[in-house]
Amino acid sequence: MGGVRAQFATPVNIEMSLYSINFFAHFDEVVGHPADYRPHGYLFVATSEQHMNHLKANHERQRALGLKNVEFVTREEIVKTVPQLRADDIIGGTFCPTDGFVDPHSVMMGFMLSARERGARLWLDTEVVGIDVENGRVAGVETSRGRVETRAVVNASGAWASDVARMAGVDLPVVPLRRQLVPTEPFDQLPSRFPMVIDMSTGFHFRREGRRILLAWNDPEETPGFKTEFDPAFIEKILTRAASRVPCLEEAEVNTQRAWAGLYEMTPDHHAIIGEAPSVSGLFFANGFSGHGVMHSPATGRIVSELILQGEASLLDAKPLGVERFAEGRLLEETSVL
Repeated sequence: MGGVRAQFATPVNIEMSLYSINFFAHFDEVVGHPADYRPHGYLFVATSEQHMNHLKANHERQRALGLKNVEFVTREEIVKTVPQLRADDIIGGTFCPTDGFVDPHSVMMGFMLSARERGARLWLDTEVVGIDVENGRVAGVETSRGRVETRAVVNASGAWASDVARMAGVDLPVVPLRRQLVPTEPFDQLPSRFPMVIDMSTGFHFRREGRRILLAWNDPEETPGFKTEFDPAFIEKILTRAASRVPCLEEAEVNTQRAWAGLYEMTPDHHAIIGEAPSVSGLFFANGFSGHGVMHSPATGRIVSELILQGEASLLDAKPLGVERFAEGRLLEETSVL
């Protein structure tokens, strides 16, 4: 959904998210460009003791890492916040007011402009067609504009990460997976402002986007692949989940032409791969964020730059995020991907 998330995550994710929330809150001061950070909050709605135990475990981690404003909420408090919810099976939840949303395009433009101001050259509309490796070390990059000699390459190519890694002879476990979003037509039967609501029983989540309601749900039947076209059959699936939790959404109008699809870059444990390739010196990964990309971008940029310049990261211990974890069986399983 393009938001900042500090909930439903492992300690690594939470620490990166706390850094990102603080960064985005002051993005316009740091890089002179607005990120459109909107702290509307995230409201997780639990319908079973298993859900509540999950939230309690996350709450303990969050508080231990300094996030003190996550609150447990009762069914009555949840209904008071969003009266339109069907609440007969809700037993509680959590709410964090500093969770929210940023505009990914604004974030990207802010980073690009800041980089240019500091002397970086950006080649737009330029394709990487090869990575040269000599004696186990990066020697250069072949592009559609010619060769660039370099000793360090950062693979930050999103859903295409494994293809780029393969240019250097490295296997990277990242696959593209389609995610689809459906906005309603202008809809006034929900409050003008409310947090993003995540129904833990189905994974359906929704929030207001201007006068519309943005509906999201991760279809478990979706299969990996470079599928970027919106599937009209998804409309019925998501509206079924929407009306089940928010009955008034049954009256919402949807224009298929406004819906869209994009690609998540998924790893086997749904956590990012950050660090140097063990078999190719100078090849660094910043891939596989599995939906956390814009949220973790500030922390990731700092971590990768420190790994290149200093050989280690000061923000956090990045070793658990290395690609080696998959071969060594050290997965950081993320159980809740939005």
